[in-house]
Amino acid sequence: MEFAELIKTPRVDNVVLHRPFYPAVEGTLCLTGHHLILSSRQDNTEELWLLHSNIDAIDKRFKVFCVFQISEWRLSYVNQEFAVCPSYPPAVTVPKAIDDDALRKVATFRHGGRFPVLSYYHKKNGMVIMRSGQPLTGTNGRRCKEDEKLINATLRAGKRGYIIDTRPLNVAQQARAKGGGFEQEAHYPQWRRIHKSIERYHILQDSLIKLVESCNDQTQNMDRWLSKLEASNWLTHIKEILTTACLAAQCLDREGASILIHGTEGTDSTLQVTSLAQIILEPRSRTIRGFEALIEREWLQAGHPFQQRCAQSAYCNSKQKWESPVFLLFLDCVWQILRQFPCSFEFNENFLIMLFEHAYASQFGTFLGNNESERCKLKLQQKTMSLWSWVNRPSELSKFTNPLFEANNLVIWPSVAPQSLQLWEGIFLRWNRSSKYLDEAYEEMVNIIEYNKQLQAKVNLLRRQLAELETEDGVQESP
Repeated sequence: MEFAELIKTPRVDNVVLHRPFYPAVEGTLCLTGHHLILSSRQDNTEELWLLHSNIDAIDKRFKVFCVFQISEWRLSYVNQEFAVCPSYPPAVTVPKAIDDDALRKVATFRHGGRFPVLSYYHKKNGMVIMRSGQPLTGTNGRRCKEDEKLINATLRAGKRGYIIDTRPLNVAQQARAKGGGFEQEAHYPQWRRIHKSIERYHILQDSLIKLVESCNDQTQNMDRWLSKLEASNWLTHIKEILTTACLAAQCLDREGASILIHGTEGTDSTLQVTSLAQIILEPRSRTIRGFEALIEREWLQAGHPFQQRCAQSAYCNSKQKWESPVFLLFLDCVWQILRQFPCSFEFNENFLIMLFEHAYASQFGTFLGNNESERCKLKLQQKTMSLWSWVNRPSELSKFTNPLFEANNLVIWPSVAPQSLQLWEGIFLRWNRSSKYLDEAYEEMVNIIEYNKQLQAKVNLLRRQLAELETEDGVQESP
């Protein structure tokens, strides 16, 4: 039987093609026995002809088809029933050279079953970011040949890679006594290990409590305020996270090297670094829809335990064992970059504040549960509404759109110097200061930008009219 005879729906109308750095194209998708064809009625738009042999996999989720054309990678459904790793989604992207049996063996060697998976593919040079949990080497220096093969499968001939461990070296060494550990150079000779110090758990929660106390101090004493702010170490944590993210982005973009990022579990500082590195490198992550996809992919489906980390209010003095403002720190880092590059982000500060509020208390089901497995068991997709369905309504979207936005396809390199980092007033001083004058200034800025657009449109119209008049004069003067 020919493949064409098995095609039940050969044509689909109103299909939208999204490609990085290109405008979206709407057209008709046709499926033939040999090609996938997208034809658009728009002028000056070429048809897309894609051979079936060039399509590695098709992922159907939320009525979106994602076509993977990265020949070295594949979608694996080894975690279909969450049996291999409860904190991973059913489908993950892994090297094509590694089969599912090998992935199961690697899962037993990584903390929580979190074997290395693809986080980001850098189109500029084909380098990748992978993330995982720590290797379970223990005090005996246990090794796993399948794990070594999987990681090396991401390297190209003659290339070296970097393993960024978000723990200090002494913490990583102490983890060996509890069955954890880090990659030994003798077993991973093509990889260079770098240790960075990103704090976690109660240290971050204590830092947040101290910061909130300092912000609510009404003594009006400058020395006391600055001393408390410094003692909280909040901006120090911001600097550490941004520095590590910049290092990861530099390895990919400037040194042309792939990287593997992990801490202990791979669900906290690991996700902070992978997400921020993508915001630095990938222009789409700086758009509203792209940032939503980043949150969905790198936080929700990647297994960040929102239920545990955001158990109580961020301003609550009482502490629970697993509570930690990991996601708030990530949003703060994004705000720092947004403040330094105000024209490179499609969303504004209000968008980040809204995400912070819904992570702790929301009428939507997006941030409920600790991982995809729990959300499936609770049937949240059937019982609750998605936050994105509300945010993406035109009436709401206008509140979160940055009027200064101009698409920037370049890599952006934020400054991590202490002088460049500021306290996020929109979060921590939101109840201590009146926003009246800030709101008025923001409205005035929007009006000026809108008026400038109107003037630009008039200039373009006058230029076209002038060009038409010059053309007419040329025709009349010709014999």
